[in-house]
Amino acid sequence: MSDTKYRVGIIGADTQASWAGASHVPALQTQPTLVLSAVATRREESAKAAAEAFGAEHWFADPYAMINDKNIDIITVAVKVPAHRDLVMAALKAGKAVYSESPLGTTLAETEEMAAASASLHTAIGLQGRHNPAVRRAAELVASDKLGRLTSARVGATTFGYGPQTTAAYDYFNKAASGASFMTITVGHVLDVIEAVLGNITEVDARTELLWPEIEVVDTGETSVRDTPDHLDLIAKTASGAPVSVQVLASVPAEEANFFFEVRGSNGWLKLAGNHLAGVQVGDLTLTASFPFEMPEAPVATGVGPTAADFWKGAAINVSEVYASLARDLAAGTYETPGFAHALHNSRLVAAVERAAQTGVRQVISG
Repeated sequence: MSDTKYRVGIIGADTQASWAGASHVPALQTQPTLVLSAVATRREESAKAAAEAFGAEHWFADPYAMINDKNIDIITVAVKVPAHRDLVMAALKAGKAVYSESPLGTTLAETEEMAAASASLHTAIGLQGRHNPAVRRAAELVASDKLGRLTSARVGATTFGYGPQTTAAYDYFNKAASGASFMTITVGHVLDVIEAVLGNITEVDARTELLWPEIEVVDTGETSVRDTPDHLDLIAKTASGAPVSVQVLASVPAEEANFFFEVRGSNGWLKLAGNHLAGVQVGDLTLTASFPFEMPEAPVATGVGPTAADFWKGAAINVSEVYASLARDLAAGTYETPGFAHALHNSRLVAAVERAAQTGVRQVISG
């Protein structure tokens, strides 16, 4: 086994309620061939504080300086979506391996540009739900024909976000122009888990609703306008032949958080289930079935970062699996980790769902 350690630099790993601090930092601590070498924010004070809190040797108040540092092997982009494009393109130009949060770009055009630029480099996209050990085992069971002929699938998913209230810091999730919305984040993650188990979605009918067009910004007392949907009902056909019905709900209280994915076939059924308030991509999942099977491996990461709120418990589980996959690829020279080409696929799928809802016309999805 090689003793090589790949040095990771995280852009956006500040100590103030950052996703990177809750998930990426503890995820890296579980990976024997990866080390958190540096963090970067836009301010010297926050960069220094993050390096101290997270145990990084180096800090940068200029993310581009970290990108061009020859001592960094992997750049993780964990900032707001509108900032992704410039940082990602700079990291690719510098020849780095790049792990970006999802969605990759604010628009389909941006995503296409980054995917094209990444063709010969190692990349990873933060669609981490498909990496969960239970999801991977479910996919193996479906592929093994244990269920026989697939006849149907049902999915129900919730998130605590996108309700009638927000804070000023998170209001950008309510704006289509940000690229970070209920559709591109919550729905994008749910669809990716479905495709991980049942194969690509090939046809889709959908209906969306905007239940809370005006939202209260609780820390300022202002009213903001949401211009993207906050509810989805969907019926799809998958490459496996199984039709699937999907409902994704927003603004669900933590105690009612729920994810289920039930697949039925001529020989039995299997079910994935979880209850993290943020959605299927966060936290662990359980797998049950009507037949005996080898249980999935336990996740290697379970904790949260030292500055993360308690509700992010489990955020590192699936992110750690992405890093493990990327590390294997770097060591072996392979490209198995879903990267920016997969990010483009997911973005095109979400766009097709949006068209289906807007036009009332079934969308046939190629590729």
